[in-house]
Amino acid sequence: MGEQLGTERGNRHAVVIGGGIAGLLAARVLAEHAVRVTLVERDHFPEEPGQRAGVPQGWHTHVLLEGGQRALEELLPGVMDELRASGAPRVGMPEDMVQWHGGRWFRRTAATSPLYTGTRPALEHLLRRRVLADDRIATVQGTEVVGLLGDAARVRGVLLREKGAGAGTRPLTADLVVDASGRGSPAPRWLDAIGAERPDEETIDTGLAYATRVYRDGSEGALADCLGYYLLPGPDQPYSGGVIPIEGGRHLVTLSGLRGDEPPTDGAAFEDYAKRLPHPIVHDWLRLARAESPVRGFRGTANTRRRYDRPGRRPAGFLVTGDALCAFNPIYGQGMAVAALSALALRDALADRRRTPTTRRVQRAVFRASAQAWAISSGADKKMPGARGNALDTPAVQRPAAWYLGRVQARYTGDPVVGRAFRSVLALVDPVTVLFAPKVARAVLFAPVPATPPEPPLKAEERAS
Repeated sequence: MGEQLGTERGNRHAVVIGGGIAGLLAARVLAEHAVRVTLVERDHFPEEPGQRAGVPQGWHTHVLLEGGQRALEELLPGVMDELRASGAPRVGMPEDMVQWHGGRWFRRTAATSPLYTGTRPALEHLLRRRVLADDRIATVQGTEVVGLLGDAARVRGVLLREKGAGAGTRPLTADLVVDASGRGSPAPRWLDAIGAERPDEETIDTGLAYATRVYRDGSEGALADCLGYYLLPGPDQPYSGGVIPIEGGRHLVTLSGLRGDEPPTDGAAFEDYAKRLPHPIVHDWLRLARAESPVRGFRGTANTRRRYDRPGRRPAGFLVTGDALCAFNPIYGQGMAVAALSALALRDALADRRRTPTTRRVQRAVFRASAQAWAISSGADKKMPGARGNALDTPAVQRPAAWYLGRVQARYTGDPVVGRAFRSVLALVDPVTVLFAPKVARAVLFAPVPATPPEPPLKAEERAS
């Protein structure tokens, strides 16, 4: 696996498996290093923004964290202006959202971290239009990859099969193959078939399930002066509910519960399920709202990380990115941002003139791009009741940091200094080390837990002049 990756001059056809966000952005990067890039996608891309069968989670709430926004802008300059122009709502945190977590309402102080909360199909459509305008990138649609060409030493392409009964297979040779096929990636089986070694896999599964429905707001601002509501789960309170704005003045309402107590997909029962939340504000909003879609459920929410970064008998010329490498519990909203950050890591590793871009070195760089998001989602989920998996333990060396982060979480809802720093970490903008800056550390270690609103803060706090 230490051999050349396959992007050097003379070896310059790259295949990317999967036309979602991770695949599109990987193709964008590889177009700068290959004569041609072929993007293979099981679905046919819709002409306009629309759902795809291969993205069952596309019906549900998505947020684009600030770290993802910055990465997208680096990869596709001007794309954030286009996203705003498309109607994707911009939500400033914590000012624009009524939030509850761990028994405390967040103070609605001045926004320090923006989210974009438009629908995934709209963002994917925008990215497709930008990326596929590059004539170095071609697509093969309605076709699935069913295996790898080559052997345990080097991948030399993929085996394709058009979707449909009785369809035969055909080879597509390549010098580099990137798997961006998503959470259910069959790559471990493909590696078995060519005599290579599949990666170790780490999992943490809370059993969380959620359901989502599109609504039109009927409250006319009577409940609160805000853009949305979000009640987060925790070890002592497993239910979650969010009312999140999307394009066209609509909202997505997502409700979640744990294994054995999943939210229903019947409309009336779905709305009744909101009564389980720790405060009635979401249910009150629903009583005034008008439903505009069926309820759709989703169950595949385990955190899963495949350790392609570790040594093993795996071939040169094969990389993995996106959810195929590291998939998170979607409740934390990290997937799209990590896809963009991983593409940046791929770009930087390939452009680094100081080091030869071997497969292992580049794969490790892409893996590191997901490490902070994994620490956040896995750290929260391993505390949830009923969590299962082989990555639940907290090593002894990490326990002092876990104690400190517990104090951070107790304070970030009400202390603007701690809140700003912690939001920058959650948004994948700053590393965890910002939480140990002197001003933050003093508040975390020596200041009392600050007061927070006793009831939902219906208005944002007045800004200091």
